[in-house]
Amino acid sequence: MSTNTELAGRTALVTGATTGIGRAVAEQLAGRGADVVVHGRDPRRGAEVVAAITAKGGRARFVAADLADAAEVGRLAAAAGDVDILVNNAGLYDFTSTPDTTADNFDRHIAVNTRAPFLLVGALAPGMAERGRGVIVNVTSTAATTAAHVGAAYGASKAAVELLTRSWASEFGGSGIRVNGVSPGPVRTAGTEPLLAGNPGMEAHANVRGRVGEPDEIADVVLFLVEDRSSYINGTVVLANGGERSALPGQG
Repeated sequence: MSTNTELAGRTALVTGATTGIGRAVAEQLAGRGADVVVHGRDPRRGAEVVAAITAKGGRARFVAADLADAAEVGRLAAAAGDVDILVNNAGLYDFTSTPDTTADNFDRHIAVNTRAPFLLVGALAPGMAERGRGVIVNVTSTAATTAAHVGAAYGASKAAVELLTRSWASEFGGSGIRVNGVSPGPVRTAGTEPLLAGNPGMEAHANVRGRVGEPDEIADVVLFLVEDRSSYINGTVVLANGGERSALPGQG
């Protein structure tokens, strides 16, 4: 556990924190002294993350919620309480073509990736404003700005979050709240492993670094945006993609 306790006394809610980028973010925030509310859908995995954090001297608790259900998003916000740091990380992604994307699938992308962050900010930002400080970090994706032949629904849902990031920075910036985003390129997680396995050349051609990213590398950027060393950064989406090439295999 880090000896840097800059975030001591602050409560952080991290959505989608039981695996991948979200778990790395939760662990890093706890390592800086924050009390972390670990969100996910699987209580077993949630307990594992909480145990890993507390074993290193950190503080964490788990709250389950299905972000596709607006009522559960509201319950998550209520259970989290007075949050000083909100990291909207949870995301759903199906890399399907437009004809193969059903209305229900499209709606679920928007519900989880766009509506849930919107509702959480609406519920939690007023409390931050009353206390005169707060940080919101949205994890988006380079799919929001890079066209591809599949995954249009996912890209659209994340593009909306990038616009919301700038809007919220303007709306709440005068109340002491900073709102920024992180836009990762391909990252090695449980969700992307099947995609990487099915496309052997993808990792070598992912970007000019010749590899995909690791969850901790994205969490490092989130931590920077949360801490006071980034106090003059507001309304920005930071690219963390290794320097993408103009086209990946299969994209022209």
